[in-house]
Amino acid sequence: MSESATLVVEVHVPLTADTEVAEGESRFPWIETLVEFTSELEEGGEIFVVEEGDVFNDAYVIVITGADEATLTGVANRVANLPGIPTGVFAVITDSDADELGQGTTIEIS
Repeated sequence: MSESATLVVEVHVPLTADTEVAEGESRFPWIETLVEFTSELEEGGEIFVVEEGDVFNDAYVIVITGADEATLTGVANRVANLPGIPTGVFAVITDSDADELGQGTTIEIS
């Protein structure tokens, strides 16, 4: 990591559709829960959401920064425990110099 790079953690949540939603409703209702959760953390000053809502390799990805590694990976763990979040969540520890998503150290969360 260069001196100017900032630590970031990508939280990857598998795009697993909810098979029990009514016709016309979102097949991924957990995304709203995830967005609300990370927005509240950002509003409280705990993290900064760099990017929210990228789809990458069949996962919904949020990119967070603004705290140390333990805090950011702790947020990933908390995301994995939100109601309705699919299993298979993982985090990628990287920095702001990364050319694309998924480059860094992967940590399995759930």
